[in-house]
Amino acid sequence: MIRILIVDDQSMIRVGIRAILDSQDDMTVVGEAENGRAGVDRCRSLRPDVVLMDVRMPVLDGLAATRAILGPERTEGHSPRVLMLTTFDIDDYIYEALRIGASGFLLKDSEPDELMRAVRVVAGGEALLAPSITRRLIENFVDAQPKRTAGSTALNALTDREREVLRLVALGMSNAEIAASLFIAEQTTKTHVSRILQKLGLRDRVQAVVFGYENGLVTPGG
Repeated sequence: MIRILIVDDQSMIRVGIRAILDSQDDMTVVGEAENGRAGVDRCRSLRPDVVLMDVRMPVLDGLAATRAILGPERTEGHSPRVLMLTTFDIDDYIYEALRIGASGFLLKDSEPDELMRAVRVVAGGEALLAPSITRRLIENFVDAQPKRTAGSTALNALTDREREVLRLVALGMSNAEIAASLFIAEQTTKTHVSRILQKLGLRDRVQAVVFGYENGLVTPGG
């Protein structure tokens, strides 16, 4: 059973999302919060598996709340997945949220099936990278971030094959697509991705995409 916390300042949004998710046999909404501060508190007390986090809220916005939930002050032994919710398809808040550990984002006007799939994807430990909007968002906002070079110490820890796999991950390719591109087994690709995340200290594929852009493995629009 996937335990879900909904954090949004609009009660109608919370009610609608709750009705959709509670209708599923493998999901249960354990709580709601009307702002980021309440969301952080309820996340710590309820310990959900997935937090649906609105970006813009009073008292504490979604970015600050995500940082509190996933950052150094997070509850020991509890590491929920955070899925950002937004009404905008391009939002600099979301890019920063991805950098600090959010597992992806979803537009509030997405279809119910998309919402349910998104929850299952992030609950399963994957990053929600499929929407083309995610790629556009990263390409638009990575330019504003300080750049490191591809010869950074962290990258030097990777083998040549791992670098190539990371580059393809950063391009938004799935494990199956990477395997086909490099003529290797999909399980081998999964192993490479796991080792890359471990070596670089990254949480998931979203952070791997950001890392690839910031370290020059791929360039916006390239």
